[in-house]
Amino acid sequence: MNGKWWTKDWWVSEYNYHEEVVKDLHLPQKIEIHDATLRDGEQTPGVVFSKEDKVRIAELLAEVGVERIEAGMPAVSKDDAQAIEEIAKRNLGPKIMVFCRAMREDVDRAVDCGADGIVLEAPSGYPKLKYQFASKWTEESLTEAVVNTINYAKEKGLFVNYFPFDTTRAELPFLKRLLTNVTTQAKPDSVTVVDTTGSITPTAMRFLVRQVRETIALPLEVHTHNDFGLGTATTFAAVEEGVQVVHSCINGLGERTGNTALEEIALGLKLLYGIELPKFNFQKLSELSQEVQRMSGKTLAQNKPVVGLLPFTREIGLGMKVLEDYPTAVFPFMPDFVGQKMKIVMGKKSGKESVLMKLEAAGLKANEEQVQEIVARTKAAGIAKRNWLEDEEFLVIARQVLDR
Repeated sequence: MNGKWWTKDWWVSEYNYHEEVVKDLHLPQKIEIHDATLRDGEQTPGVVFSKEDKVRIAELLAEVGVERIEAGMPAVSKDDAQAIEEIAKRNLGPKIMVFCRAMREDVDRAVDCGADGIVLEAPSGYPKLKYQFASKWTEESLTEAVVNTINYAKEKGLFVNYFPFDTTRAELPFLKRLLTNVTTQAKPDSVTVVDTTGSITPTAMRFLVRQVRETIALPLEVHTHNDFGLGTATTFAAVEEGVQVVHSCINGLGERTGNTALEEIALGLKLLYGIELPKFNFQKLSELSQEVQRMSGKTLAQNKPVVGLLPFTREIGLGMKVLEDYPTAVFPFMPDFVGQKMKIVMGKKSGKESVLMKLEAAGLKANEEQVQEIVARTKAAGIAKRNWLEDEEFLVIARQVLDR
């Protein structure tokens, strides 16, 4: 086994590691995961986490092994501030971050909550500055407010991530001036490239990260949304240019179409890029996903990658024996690697192999003629139901044939 693209737990494309591919990558030696479920994830319309929910999610994130938890925004409500304070008191392991505006009052709230650091948000995108905040910010006043807030937060001993949101729609000359002026007059610990509207391509993200890296000499982070279904891809593109911290939300929660999904990012970093995540417990992903589905009230699409129901559910009869003996010939990674289980279901696409497997699992035996009849009846029942059959439904069919 190769150990990169092929192990007992996964088998992905070896071209990911081809020398002609990797020579153009600038992968960081170490990646940290910053999870924003408790802030950006709760901004999903209709999602409200209780204080108890937030503490439990933070505990699960710590068990999974993320390095940073964005625990919320203290200014939102007293309940939010209390939840952040309780999470910080737990000393769970990950660094506890809070979302702040460019205001000293927000920094004071972060300190009062016991946070380790802040994500300092301020706009950089042209549409935001021209149409949403035109009456509030000029370039000079924006720079001054950000610089003053960063310096104040550093005086308070906080880690500061500067989050110039809507970065991917900022005019490049303006963005370079803004970043240069802010980092000359203040010393944030890192800067995030923020795709607020999920509207950049992976190639363009690589270009933008290079432009930012040429402008400032600070660790970079990336925060993407999924409006074009590219959140995971654009995050990986940023990693290919050396970004060291990736932002995510459990189950891809977040505004509109959501944020980059934690489970997709973590798995891809390890399997597709070979980046080690030594603290990460991939086997906890399914449990984490199920708990957050319950708390959020947002049920995932069945074909959601990694944690959905269908990635490891198989109805097609062809290849069932291979699936049993060599599952990575069918799946890119083993279900138990991410805390899932393989499920074989019966229906329109079932065949002889799957019928024999199901009969054996139930302790039943059938001759060739009986198997063929069970196959035919199973297909007909699946067509009539327009779905797969539950095990009990299949066994009713099988026993009707076997008992004749």
